[in-house]
Amino acid sequence: MAVQRAASPRRPPAPLWPRLLLPLLLLLLPAPSEGLGHSAELAFAVEPSDDVAVPGQPIVLDCRVEGTPPVRITWRKNGVELPESTHSTLLANGSLMIRHFRLEPGGSPSDEAMSDFHVHPQATVGEEGGVARFQCQIHGLPKPLITWEKNRVPIDTDNERYTLLPKGVLQITGLRAEDGGIFHCVASNIASIRISHGARLTVSGSGSGAYKEPAILVGPENLTLTVHQTAVLECVATGNPRPIVSWSRLDGRPIGVEGIQVLGTGNLIISDVTVQHSGVYVCAANRPGTRVRRTAQGRLVVQAPAEFVQHPQSISRPAGTTAMFTCQAQGEPPPHVTWLKNGQVLGPGGHVRLKNNNSTLTISGIGPEDEAIYQCVAENSAGSSQASARLTVLWAEGLPGPPRNVRAVSVSSTEVRVSWSEPLANTKEIIGYVLHIRKAADPPELEYQEAVSKSTFQHLVSDLEPSTAYSFYIKAYTPRGASSASVPTLASTLGEAPAPPPLSVRVLGSSSLQLLWEPWPRLAQHEGGFKLFYRPASKTSFTGPILLPGTVSSYNLSQLDPTAVYEVKLLAYNQHGDGNATVRFVSLRGASERTALSPPCDCRKEEAANQTSTTGIVIGIHIGVTCIIFCVLFLLFGQRGRVLLCKDVENQLSPPQGPRSQRDPGILALNGARRGQRGQLGRDEKRVDMKELEQLFPPASAAGQPDPRPTQDPAAPAPCEETQLSVLPLQGCGLMEGKTTEAKTTEATAPCAGLAAAPPPPDGGPGLLSEGQASRPAAARVTQPAHSEQ
Repeated sequence: MAVQRAASPRRPPAPLWPRLLLPLLLLLLPAPSEGLGHSAELAFAVEPSDDVAVPGQPIVLDCRVEGTPPVRITWRKNGVELPESTHSTLLANGSLMIRHFRLEPGGSPSDEAMSDFHVHPQATVGEEGGVARFQCQIHGLPKPLITWEKNRVPIDTDNERYTLLPKGVLQITGLRAEDGGIFHCVASNIASIRISHGARLTVSGSGSGAYKEPAILVGPENLTLTVHQTAVLECVATGNPRPIVSWSRLDGRPIGVEGIQVLGTGNLIISDVTVQHSGVYVCAANRPGTRVRRTAQGRLVVQAPAEFVQHPQSISRPAGTTAMFTCQAQGEPPPHVTWLKNGQVLGPGGHVRLKNNNSTLTISGIGPEDEAIYQCVAENSAGSSQASARLTVLWAEGLPGPPRNVRAVSVSSTEVRVSWSEPLANTKEIIGYVLHIRKAADPPELEYQEAVSKSTFQHLVSDLEPSTAYSFYIKAYTPRGASSASVPTLASTLGEAPAPPPLSVRVLGSSSLQLLWEPWPRLAQHEGGFKLFYRPASKTSFTGPILLPGTVSSYNLSQLDPTAVYEVKLLAYNQHGDGNATVRFVSLRGASERTALSPPCDCRKEEAANQTSTTGIVIGIHIGVTCIIFCVLFLLFGQRGRVLLCKDVENQLSPPQGPRSQRDPGILALNGARRGQRGQLGRDEKRVDMKELEQLFPPASAAGQPDPRPTQDPAAPAPCEETQLSVLPLQGCGLMEGKTTEAKTTEATAPCAGLAAAPPPPDGGPGLLSEGQASRPAAARVTQPAHSEQ
């Protein structure tokens, strides 16, 4: 904020010449009588700030420095050092006093104390109960104070219907007839007073009282302010009934309440703005009790002057090492950082590097000439700030001097021999040398080093690039530190012809080829490019050379003989000659044969084939699922078949239901005639002996052979044995039920190919029959005895 100094009341208002001494640069330098590196830490206790001055009046720019004396202080005006004179005096504390401020001959002020109005108020007509608005604008330094007069009389600011905005706006709400008159805008500061043209306000009769849609006469303007200033967002709305004015942010964030107030009938005032207040603000005029609304919006941009997050720190470093200063600043917009060395702008170059948007200053290989005060200046459109630090170079006694007579001679396209002489003094403690190498076109940070023994005064640097300039310098090292750097020397490696380029060949058709390789842009820098040759292998002469620039990476050959084998040769060249060629042989005969043997595809046929293949896959899945279901059913019905078979045996062993005279003797003998035994069989679930089952169902191997085992008494009771069914093939098989009668067994069967048949038992009982015999059961065969209860 500018400091205002009032003029003497005896003098008439004089023009105010502001900020003519700014930017002023204050330099703190150690006194010449003191040796470098021995002064204490220097710092600003009070720094100069912006100020305004009145011509003919004195002005003092404050400054106070802390540090061990003697300290020399100088001032600069716009980069030029101010000489000592009777006009300006340097005070003991470092402040600068100008006794009689004046404008230099031929100079011009940076701004006038008060300009004329560039916006005058305009005549307005309004209805009773309505709204009237006047505005004026004027520039001045300090910023003028705006007041209003009505009929040459200052208006009553206590009237709540009158709203004065800081930007020079007068709003009158709820107009009345007595509000009519001539209004003037009055601007004043310590330099002068300005009065605008008059503007008449005419108040017409009372309004008709008819409904009027809400409307915004004046909405918020786009504003750009600096932090801590006051933002005035104007919103004047009319309508009948009187609309309700509200404010919001377009991004949905809350406006907040701290420092926020509404002035008049809808003007938003934000005091002490911060960067967080930046955004788009929306003024809405709502008709009471409805959703009818009108909106207007304006953008507020709040800038913050540069301020330091990290100040540079004073450091002490031995000679020959690297010094680094870090200076980080923030602001809105982001500030730009520059560095000064003893008041002079310091740019990158040599052993000085700037990185990270100039926030880091690095000085490599420091020497006595680098000892100075380094200032970091951060500035943006909102303001500037500076911080300083001192570099002290520590110089040990007895260090050797720099190596002498450094020479560099090119040996080949990749090697340079560097030679030197040892320093003149203090050479006994040298433990070795370090050779610093970099391309002459590269920045210092890309430098690299190679160590050399103390007894060697030459070194062959290899693995360099052809036709490239390099910079070399040397330092001698002792246990106490390094010497200063030698004078740098330059040398360029010798040139050479390029290496063979990698080449690949692609057959495009029966008579065309495409050649592909990597582009070499460096060839263009050395007057080079590519040469292409080709020929049928049966011929002796090549077609070519075809000259191509180094940036080209492909070339097509067409109208070739489809039956021939071609030899293709590609080489790179520069001002040193042609390099070795890359040779490829390619045959087009195979391409023509493949074209004849591979007719164009019928996409429709392939699509149909794909559809058919897909259909086959679906059908196969269905068939697989069906087979699984049939297997499960077969297992289930197989279990049921065993139960049916056991029941069939039970029926055969039980007494027949027909007349006794018709009963089969074998059956009677088999089952026995004793009633007690039959009752026991009923209780024991009619167990059947295995031998009896074998008589009823003899195995196939026994067909036509006598049974070697003794015949059991037919009348003897036997428990029923469990019969297991052999698994039969699923295809063509079915499960059948048989009915046993006294004389024969009748059944319905499903054919099953290849089913083995068991011969009937000797007693004429039922057995397993082969396919085609209608009276044989087709679903069971006794394979192993096991006890089971029916």
